[in-house]
Formats: sequence, structure tokens, C-alpha cells
Amino acid sequence: MESVASKSILAVWVSLISNVLLTLLKIIVGLLFGSKVLVADGIHNAGDVVATIAALTSAMVSRKPADEDHPYGHGKAEAIASGIVAIILVMAALLMVYKSIESLFVPPAEASWIALTAALVSLIWKQILYMYCIRIGKAENSRSLIATAYDHIADVYASAAASIGIGISLIGEAYHIPYTEYGDPVAGIIVSYLVIRLGYKMGRESVDILMDKNITNEQLAMLSSIIYSVPNVKRVDSIRARELGNAIIVDVKVSVPNHLTVQEGHDVSREVKKTIMERMKQVADVMVHLNPWYDDGQEAVPARPK
Repeated sequence: MESVASKSILAVWVSLISNVLLTLLKIIVGLLFGSKVLVADGIHNAGDVVATIAALTSAMVSRKPADEDHPYGHGKAEAIASGIVAIILVMAALLMVYKSIESLFVPPAEASWIALTAALVSLIWKQILYMYCIRIGKAENSRSLIATAYDHIADVYASAAASIGIGISLIGEAYHIPYTEYGDPVAGIIVSYLVIRLGYKMGRESVDILMDKNITNEQLAMLSSIIYSVPNVKRVDSIRARELGNAIIVDVKVSVPNHLTVQEGHDVSREVKKTIMERMKQVADVMVHLNPWYDDGQEAVPARPK
């Protein structure tokens, strides 16, 4: 686990250094050759630097052990970082829209092959970073690293749009096709919409985690099936589970035969917890409450819905 965590931290560091270099590349080339979408994409990358610093900080904080003030650990730091990345994505996309629309009302700059090359380098670099981060992020279920990966794929969209826009402008200049010189800003507007959608999805997921939203119905059904496989469990009365950073915390109420001793009931409870944690690796802790079950089907405590 420690090895995977180290890989996660390394991936965020690689992302941070890459974002700094790409920010400088895009803004310098964009300003020198008058590419509005490349400058906007560079400013977006500057926001990525802040987002990656947030991801790096949260990745380190989330791995701190539980303490007296934080008995459930620090896992939600990753959800907070993911929310910060989502906000930065949306703000960067709105800036791209503004700059792109502004470019439609001024004389277009001459398209440049160097600007096109910079956009293509960014596209390829960011695609590699996305695949690298998403693989490690999913292996560790790291929200902050997955958010960083989504940030990279948003940059892939932006760089693809910049490449297409600049390419259209170059073709238009070569063959004297009217209005193609506006391919750059139009592409910026299109990609902004895609980035806003991605930012909204990430932000909503972060809020759900911070508000302790229940896990998916599929995961709940799997939990129920696992619990019923434990001997002496007569009924699952209720299941609640929530994400806590890269882990899941589960609370269950189950009915067991009323004639069991306290020790036997404790053994059932322990077996429920052990079985769940063995078969669902994301689960970090399970709280089990036992209700009495009578042979005639009656119960001392009314069942609660799942």
C-alpha cells in the first residue's frame, strides 16, 4: 500500500512540473505568434498548477493516520482537492470563452506553424500524463489523483481544439478560404463547453462525498449479498455506506437468531465485518448492529428499509 501511495505522490509531482513547463510554453508561444486560444490554454494551465498543488497537498494530508481530532482519518481532504480542481476548471473555461469571443471582434492574427507545433506537443504530453495518472489513481482510488487525470484530459480537449483551430487557419491562409482565420477562437469556445461539463461532473462528485452520499445501488446490492452469505444472518435490516477519501465506511443492521449468546452474536458480527472487508477491498471499516430474530418470523425491533 505504501508503494502505491508513493507512486501516487510521484504522479502528482510529475503533473506539477509538467504543468509549469506547459504553461510557460503555451503563453510564450501564444503571445509571440498571436494565438488567442493558445494563450487562453496557457492561462488554463496556470490554473492547473494551482490545482495540482492542491492535489499534492491533499494526497499527503489524506494519508495521515486518524488522530483524536479526526477519528475517521483525513480521507476527505482528497474530495476537497477534487472540488478545488473542478472550480479551477470551470473558471479557466469561462476565461477561454471570454478570450475566444473577444477574438471574433478584432482582426485575426496570422496563423503560425510554431503555434500549431506547441499545441500538438501539449496534446501528446497531456494524453500521456492522463493515462499515467488515471491508472495509478484508480489503482489507489485516489480522488485527488483522478481529478488531476481529468484535468489532464480537459487539457487534451483544449490542445486538440487549439490544434484544429490553428490548422484550419493555416489551411485557410494557404487556399484563401474566407472566415477560416476564425477557426482558432471558435475552437476555443467549443472546448470551453467540454471543460465546463467536466468541471461540473467533478464538482458534483466532490459535493456528494462531502455530504456523505450513499454508495451506488450496485455496491449496496453486493454488500447485501456478502452479508447474507454469513451463517446465522437471517435478514439484512439496513445498510448505509459512504466514501471517505479512498475508502468506504459501512454501517449495517442484521437480524440473528434470538437464542444466540452474546459471544455467538459477537462472532457473527465479527464474521460479517471480516467477510465484507475481504471481498470489498475498498472498505476500511464496518460497524455491525445486531437485532434479535425469532423462529416464528417476529422481531423485537421493526425492520428498517435498506
